[in-house]
Amino acid sequence: MATPVALYLQDAHPIRDSMSYAAYAEERGFHAVWQAESRLVREATVPLAAYAAVTGHIRLGSGVADCWSRNPARLAATFSTLDDLAPGRVICGLGAWWDPLAAKVGIRRRRPLTVMREVVTAVRSLLHDETVTFHGEWVHLDGVELDYVYQERRPKDVPIYIGATGDRMLELAGEIADGVVLNYLVSPGYNDRALEHIDAGLSRSGRSLADLDRPQLVVCSVHEDEATALDLARLMVTQYLGQQPHIMAASGVPRSLLDAVGEVLTWPATHEQVAAASKLVPDEIVRMLTASGSPDQVRTRVADYVRHGCTCPVLYPLGDVRAMIDAFAGWSAPVTSTTTS
Repeated sequence: MATPVALYLQDAHPIRDSMSYAAYAEERGFHAVWQAESRLVREATVPLAAYAAVTGHIRLGSGVADCWSRNPARLAATFSTLDDLAPGRVICGLGAWWDPLAAKVGIRRRRPLTVMREVVTAVRSLLHDETVTFHGEWVHLDGVELDYVYQERRPKDVPIYIGATGDRMLELAGEIADGVVLNYLVSPGYNDRALEHIDAGLSRSGRSLADLDRPQLVVCSVHEDEATALDLARLMVTQYLGQQPHIMAASGVPRSLLDAVGEVLTWPATHEQVAAASKLVPDEIVRMLTASGSPDQVRTRVADYVRHGCTCPVLYPLGDVRAMIDAFAGWSAPVTSTTTS
């Protein structure tokens, strides 16, 4: 049986090109397409609607929308609307965003675990066609419901996934979410500790790892020449080393390298700074944090993430998108995923 794989799109391509990639991924048997919403470039739901219009059965996920900048009632209405277009295919992926970007737009990320719990609870209830009164620290709703007038009133089948990297958010995802979106640019070994925290949260809800979907973003740089593939991925790895050093440290990146890169990069980093800092990043670090190389090398590397608990690799293509899709069409990981506590 083929291992489910998904496509991850950010803002590197015109939306109409991304629509063609989503349709091609569906044609080649991909399970889902996820649209990023991380920087202030491209929000997720408009592209997802476009992908829904040119596909018929592939799943469509936000990877991930932040839990701060949309009122939870509007968030529920947005994903309900997407479900109208693609019934039963939409996944609401939420994340806690990151600083300094959040701070720069006036959002104080105080108590993100509490906020995430409140938002997930409220959005899920609204999507379940409930009338919601909720007075928390962040969410305040007073007799609110999705006000269906000209359509069938029904619960919407929109699972909520939490994009989590830190230990406590992983636990919360295990406790309350329908799935957890594991981050990219981490080593497969990072997943082992992540699964321990997810399992701790699952135990609080009476579930096991087998009950929770665990898609994982994986940077894929496919080229017949490994050196070329590594170079394609190196710039992205370098930028992430500067932006998210705590995640990189958790994956085993030496502190000396993190410090050296941090001395070169500002935020937001310029292309020139990233290019200069990339000269400090050795091949072994790029190999550790990405799936880069020939198609066979990349498939082997992605299988490592499955071996370490990922249920569906969400492949972030660098370079030729269709070539990467072709490399994983009908692919079966030669390993067994971790599915028990």
